[in-house]
Amino acid sequence: MTILRPSDLRGVIAMMPSFTTDDGADFDATETVDVGRLRAGVDRIIGDGVDAIATTGSFGEVYNLLPSEVATLTSATVEAVAGRVPLFVGCTEANPRATLERLRMIRDAGAPGAFVGAPYYMPQTVENAVRFFEEIAERFPDLAFMLYHNPGLHHVTLPVPAVVRLAQRPNIVAIKDSHRDTVPFSKLVDGVGDQLQIYVYQAQLFPYALLGADGCWSINVWMGPWPILQLRDACAAGDWPAARAIAAEVFGSDAPGTDPRYRELQLKIAVQAAGYCDPGPLRPPFWELPDDVVASARTRGERWRDLAEDFRDKPRFG
Repeated sequence: MTILRPSDLRGVIAMMPSFTTDDGADFDATETVDVGRLRAGVDRIIGDGVDAIATTGSFGEVYNLLPSEVATLTSATVEAVAGRVPLFVGCTEANPRATLERLRMIRDAGAPGAFVGAPYYMPQTVENAVRFFEEIAERFPDLAFMLYHNPGLHHVTLPVPAVVRLAQRPNIVAIKDSHRDTVPFSKLVDGVGDQLQIYVYQAQLFPYALLGADGCWSINVWMGPWPILQLRDACAAGDWPAARAIAAEVFGSDAPGTDPRYRELQLKIAVQAAGYCDPGPLRPPFWELPDDVVASARTRGERWRDLAEDFRDKPRFG
């Protein structure tokens, strides 16, 4: 298998849900990955034009799956993607040795890439986080790595020089990075050059593409990808007036927000409400959410469904 390179990556990375079985809300359930739902969702979103898929981040419940469930999800996703787009399988753990175990499983399942953040239970120094990433890159030279940079959850911020250092590793090919203002972001772009693809949050793609962002990560694409794909295309073409207009329409002030305490959970409910794919129910311990949180999430999904269908039927770009 040829290892992924930065030049293989572009556009929109769909951050995949973990597709729960109908009994997944049962505290005693031990096999809660719904392979049928997963295959249907992955096949549809690739067919509709996303550029890559990443699994088991925070939205994909990396923290809430048993090892056997991770193995099921990984093998099913590898089979469903079938090499059509780059795939990064998430393996962030509180315990770095558990990350190693997951990486062996990811490699043996035939996945081309791993999506990994720093061990997160105890705060890390930058030096230890960098060493962690360098160690796993050296141990798994045939895996391509996307760095999962999430300071709020992983309790360490990677400054620009640290990321530039990690970019020297040939199999560290990308970073999910949505936590920098424009000046440090520009320094990051200048520092890594073409050695590392930088993906920002979907709502940052315009104007960060002007500064050198290579693409964006998106959860919303699982509610219907057409608004994000057209924003991608406008940015790729350098049509900045069109990109500005699309971004304003898609992420305008009328878009419902999320409660930070329930953000990923609200997004899963929104995906359910939109109906583009079926992510299944919430897993424990999230049996009950406040009524207003659930209602807001459903409104978000229904709004996006209508917006996505309008973009599909009346394209703003292309």
